[in-house]
Amino acid sequence: MASHLANIFGTEQDRVNCSFYYKIGACRHGDRCSRKHIKPPFSQTILLPNVYHNPAHDPVCKLSEKELQDGFDAVYEDLYCELSKFGHLLELHVCDNVGDHLIGNVYARYEWETEAQAAVDNCNQRWYAGRPLYAELSPVTDFREACCRQNENGECNRGGFCNFMHLRMPSPILLKELRHGQKVDRKLHPPKQTHGGGWEPKPREGGRNRSSSPHRRGGHSGEDRWTRKQA
Repeated sequence: MASHLANIFGTEQDRVNCSFYYKIGACRHGDRCSRKHIKPPFSQTILLPNVYHNPAHDPVCKLSEKELQDGFDAVYEDLYCELSKFGHLLELHVCDNVGDHLIGNVYARYEWETEAQAAVDNCNQRWYAGRPLYAELSPVTDFREACCRQNENGECNRGGFCNFMHLRMPSPILLKELRHGQKVDRKLHPPKQTHGGGWEPKPREGGRNRSSSPHRRGGHSGEDRWTRKQA
């Protein structure tokens, strides 16, 4: 019996735990869901809900496709450069859904659980673009299962209200530059191993304990968007 329960945990056959929560880290029913949403005590993945608001969803938006992409690239670059300061960032995904449980969600997956926890602790003390961040560990481990396959093929008829992730993608050249920047920076500043399996960020100017990160294009720091919450 115990092995059977372990095998169906978090799947559609599980009548106790919500399969949507474990698959995509969110559920359209929220706290009203009849099944359990047990937040993981440790995870490689973090969730920053309701961070990105796509102007294209505004009925009065008059921006061109290029302007929309340039604006998203700036946000993605800000997020990537900031979140990579806490460890080896393996994946960064931004949802383009409009449903309340997925709108603007940002998911970041790290190499080590200790890095993800450091990111959660820091982000919960921060604001981004004038709004407070609320970070949490997420159970999502396989984004191939979390994303809408029909949307990837241009066939999803639910649009932004789909219950699976519709990802907003950065420009390929930007993503390549960011990944390359992180790779080079980690070679120049090798991570310090810890007993927890992760690594300790090296001290930066002003006494702030952060890891290295790829440099932002154009040399801007992004600090105009990132601020700390007042105690």
